Amino acid sequence: MLAQPIRAAIVETAQRLQRLGLLSLTAGNLSVRVEGELMAITPTGMPYEQIEPQDIVITDLAGNVVDGSRRPSSELPFHSAVLRARSDVGAVVHTHSLYATTLAVLGRTIPAVHYVIAALDLETVPLVPYATFGSEELASGIAAAIGNGGKAALLANHGALALGDDLADAARSAELLEFLATVYHRALAVGEPVVLPSAEIARVGDRYGDYGQPPAGPADDPSATVAGR
Repeated sequence: MLAQPIRAAIVETAQRLQRLGLLSLTAGNLSVRVEGELMAITPTGMPYEQIEPQDIVITDLAGNVVDGSRRPSSELPFHSAVLRARSDVGAVVHTHSLYATTLAVLGRTIPAVHYVIAALDLETVPLVPYATFGSEELASGIAAAIGNGGKAALLANHGALALGDDLADAARSAELLEFLATVYHRALAVGEPVVLPSAEIARVGDRYGDYGQPPAGPADDPSATVAGR
């Protein structure tokens, strides 16, 4: 069976996002680029707690099934469209998470009300015009919205889209998007949110480039031996 580790990682990630409340029932879907020209994607119509690695479907980027016995997600057209349009994207996560979907139903984009938007490589989270789920029209609208970069979008009257270099990064983007949507929604309930200027978002983006721990060196590797011992 092709891409078994990737299939297992998709199941694990989907079930974790379900526990976090970003996925529910059979809504939403995940995909991961496999060996450049193939894609692993969740099956359609199966509750996440029931999905096993063997249920993940492998297709080519034209949407043809290559390996697997299940029918792929009904959103296969836009997953393949994203991976064709963005060679830098390694994984796609689509959710109906509560606050992002609420803003999408309101027809809103999300401005830079919190600096964390810089981690999504955006100043504003765009809104993709409504089109029927699973349609080529929706796939075209999404490809146009994310074609110039960024790791997130809202889908009008539908849900949310998050992208990443790999599956872990796409899942992180989905979590950040829902955090941002929650803050914006709650701020709107109280008053008019303050939007950070473009220059500040650019500064934060630069800071994120050096954020976190440096790669482990020999001195940090607990398995490394010490000379003289």
